[in-house]
Amino acid sequence: MNLTYEKCGDYLIPNLISNPEPEGELRKFGLMRKSYLENHRRGIYSGLLLSDELKKHLLMIQEQAEERFDLLVEQMAKREGVTEQLKAQNQMLWVKRMNNIRARAEEIVREEIIFVL
Repeated sequence: MNLTYEKCGDYLIPNLISNPEPEGELRKFGLMRKSYLENHRRGIYSGLLLSDELKKHLLMIQEQAEERFDLLVEQMAKREGVTEQLKAQNQMLWVKRMNNIRARAEEIVREEIIFVL
């Protein structure tokens, strides 16, 4: 953030000019991290916001969380035998197991990445 001042009477008023925001859209994990920082880590949230680093931080956390989530889902599905063959034989059982795997993987990601300083 570039900080310049404008004289207004006897006072110097800061002109806050922010840097261009990083490209990217915040999705589920990025928004979860933002909410966590806003509600539980106000100092960190304010510091990132004032230093113009918040979106960059959120996008980085989002990318890490999505990669970890995908890896966990893949590993758990392989270990538990949730395959395309099962999907062809019994779709409802496959959906049930995949939903369970995805919920567990999301819980792990929240604890390891989202809710950590």
